Amino acid sequence: MRAALFMLGVVALLWLVELADRTVFVSLDPPQGLDDDGIVPRSLDGLGGILWAPLLHGGWDHLASNTVPLLVFGFLVLAGGIGQFIAVTATIWLVSGVGTWLIGSPGSTIGASGIIFGWFAFLLVRGFFARSFGQIVLAVVLFLIYGGLLFGVLPTNPGISWQAHLCGAIGGILAARIAVAADRRRVGPVERPAGA
Repeated sequence: MRAALFMLGVVALLWLVELADRTVFVSLDPPQGLDDDGIVPRSLDGLGGILWAPLLHGGWDHLASNTVPLLVFGFLVLAGGIGQFIAVTATIWLVSGVGTWLIGSPGSTIGASGIIFGWFAFLLVRGFFARSFGQIVLAVVLFLIYGGLLFGVLPTNPGISWQAHLCGAIGGILAARIAVAADRRRVGPVERPAGA
């Protein structure tokens, strides 16, 4: 319940940011408002966008299309605890942002889809790294439901940053590897009985 409420709060915050952008910031900086303040590849001015690009969206339709995956994947990542959620999200946020800055197309990249792809990749591979049957089953179910999302890492639509999706997914795989290694260190080595 707490995980669900937390994710509802995160998504509500994104809707409030978009409301402020559409009502206040568009009038201060017409016609785009905050939309030009995303990641601008290979530009020193565009580096700041790494920090806030996932909080910005290019309109209500863009945010609406990200809302359900944010709620579902974020809730499932939160199952590992708030500390792991923060570490995983920070890793994905940074890898997606820096990767987009390095290889992205010209223009301003905004939106939470890099985080979404990262969470999705994290959930898909974590069970394999951890050798956890339950997590692998979850990965299979998620793949059957949302597997079509993976086409988003390919350059199919010039208006969508496949680079942010790809780099987010790479960040999710890296975060899964780090999280599983941290879990193993915390638990410690498994001792074998004498004579085994």
